[in-house]
Amino acid sequence: MTPANDVDFELLRLAALLESDAAAAARGAAQIVRRHPDHAPAALLLGRAHRGCGDAQAAVAEFTALATTQPQSAVIRLELARALRDAGRAPEARRALEQALALQPELAPAWRELSLLHAAAGDTVACDLAYARFSELSDEDAPLGEAAAALANERLSAAESLLQRALARSPEDVAALRMLAEVMAARENYAEAARLLGECLRRAPGYARARLDLVQLWCRQQRGEPMLAPLERLLAAEPANLRYRTLQAVACNLVGEGPRALQILRDLAGEFPADEHVWLQYGHTLRAAGEQAGAIDAYRRCVALRPACGAAWFALANLKTLRFTAADVETMEGELARTQLRHEDRVHLEFALGKAREDGGDFGAAFAHYARGNDLRRTVVRYDREYTTRFAERTRTLYTREFFAARTGWGRPSAEPIFIVGLPRAGSTLLEQILASHSQIEGTRELTDMLVLAVELGARVAEVPGGTPDYPQSVARLTRAQVSALADRYLAQTRAYRRLGRPYFIDKMGSNFLNVGLIHLMLPNARIIDARRAALSCCFANYRQHFQGVSFTNSFEDLARYYRDYVDVMAHFDHVLPGRIHRVSYERLVADFEVEVARLLDYCGVPFEQQCLRFHETQRAVQTVSSEQVRQPLYTEGLELWRNFEPWLGPLRQALGDLAAPQPASVASVALTSLVGVP
Repeated sequence: MTPANDVDFELLRLAALLESDAAAAARGAAQIVRRHPDHAPAALLLGRAHRGCGDAQAAVAEFTALATTQPQSAVIRLELARALRDAGRAPEARRALEQALALQPELAPAWRELSLLHAAAGDTVACDLAYARFSELSDEDAPLGEAAAALANERLSAAESLLQRALARSPEDVAALRMLAEVMAARENYAEAARLLGECLRRAPGYARARLDLVQLWCRQQRGEPMLAPLERLLAAEPANLRYRTLQAVACNLVGEGPRALQILRDLAGEFPADEHVWLQYGHTLRAAGEQAGAIDAYRRCVALRPACGAAWFALANLKTLRFTAADVETMEGELARTQLRHEDRVHLEFALGKAREDGGDFGAAFAHYARGNDLRRTVVRYDREYTTRFAERTRTLYTREFFAARTGWGRPSAEPIFIVGLPRAGSTLLEQILASHSQIEGTRELTDMLVLAVELGARVAEVPGGTPDYPQSVARLTRAQVSALADRYLAQTRAYRRLGRPYFIDKMGSNFLNVGLIHLMLPNARIIDARRAALSCCFANYRQHFQGVSFTNSFEDLARYYRDYVDVMAHFDHVLPGRIHRVSYERLVADFEVEVARLLDYCGVPFEQQCLRFHETQRAVQTVSSEQVRQPLYTEGLELWRNFEPWLGPLRQALGDLAAPQPASVASVALTSLVGVP
């Protein structure tokens, strides 16, 4: 072997050491440079090794010398820029990158480095444009082709395994992080998806695709406020982007700017009449505004463009007041029979056909569709019923009378929030509509702000083997000042949803029953209303309703356990905070509507107003699946719809046990009454 070959072989060996032992690579490269002062590859390796050791100044010196002897090398300018950035010399680093790109405009890594420098300087537009150029040149997803194919074919477990392996090899791989977040979002593990996307954007601030995924994640959770800033940034780089503009309309609708949302979507429908997504979102926005005829037309246009669009068929079914035609049913069944149908479309179509068959009186076929839809959803959505039960147990253990007595006077005295808690399909939207008909109370939507605070306090399982969740036990470690700060933050964040400026507002996030202790500590004067529906009726209503982001509704066993945990938690707070929570029995409400509404308003501290009895006349945006029902007078047809399915509900009865038996409405603490009109 010739001396030159010896040097090349040694350089290969040292290059392999760079990541694992940069100091050893530096020593070896320095020896070669001493023997061969003009050996450019050895000098290049030495500079990289200096960077690996954290010696930015030595790296700058090495690359500066190389750039002098090889002024036409774009790669050396790129390495010099990296060293200068590490040394805190950002303006010089940027000049070096500009020189590198002048020599080689398609040098993808230089665009990525330039994006990072723009981000550090606060120039978000330049940051995003530079990263967009990097993305055009590099095809980040190419090395992850197998994982991308698995994800495209909805083989989530295979995709997750491949991506975890890729990240084990290269933890800085932002494309793998983004794709793993996509897997988590498909499983409706939104907290983990958000964490992964946040890490992705920390490493690559200009990564528009990751920012878009984060916006879409918030959209799936109906969180309008967090969508606005990243959308503004995306639109600054691509103001004509159809997807960005559509999501902007969604965000406006979610934060209460319905007229602006409708205008954006009208414009988009005119510009892009063949885009199904525009018509779908247009339909959602029209429905929330109470324009049912327009919503139906928009959804119909959507399925005309793509008959397999399950989301549009399900949206039509979700109007509750619409009846499908025989032609509709034939079209949906034809699409469902196709083998090449996206999983999400298939789930939506099963639930939509369940509604169609139920309306037609074929309850056996309807139940079969509901069961298949739930079974399909369980293949991708993971729910740990034991976790919820343990969470409920920890809640009861922490929040004792002594706990609250020791913290008397904590939090903020504001009585502005009115929390409505309970299970979905238990009448919370109706209660909100009644209250929002009052001149002093503003309806908002299902606000996530309290849930976010809980997550930050440690609601997620600790990410270590054998780790245990820290919330709600972490609340016990909060100081008085910290609790007040949390209350201030909640009140400040929710102000964005209060467009009418009324003294009181409603937070209708039902799962906040698990956060009642935190709510009471933060806001001891806030009202808390428990919307309660009979166990069998409530659980089956959830089973026949397709929810996104609600993971316990897809099996009778999960539903029954969740309902029991809910009842136990609320009974506990009735015991430790007697009289604190106002429970609404819909049976009593129907039997003596005016008296029960008066009791509700009295609890909320506002005078009785006749308009609350005419809640269906109140014009306001309603985002939930009960949007059309609360625009009608109170009716009783939905009281016992579950009886149509009684032949198939044996497993649910068994799972509920004693809770399945009807209980008298007079049992205030654990009254399990039906909310009629909420089928």
